[in-house]
Amino acid sequence: MFSIGKTLIFFGVFMILLGLFFVFPGKIPYLGKLPGDIAIHTKKFHFYFPLATSLIISFLLTIIINVIFRHK
Repeated sequence: MFSIGKTLIFFGVFMILLGLFFVFPGKIPYLGKLPGDIAIHTKKFHFYFPLATSLIISFLLTIIINVIFRHK
């Protein structure tokens, strides 16, 4: 059976991590500066897409969520 308590704890931890991400964006080393991140800078145009960073964060979150929900 699915527990509302575990779900609230998971979302609470997720919100704390998300908050830390927004409070300390420049203090996390290499975040957004990986070799696969796309950055295009011209005189009038700046485009940045953190492709490698997004893939790594997605991979880590997938592992964490699977560990949390498979160990009941």
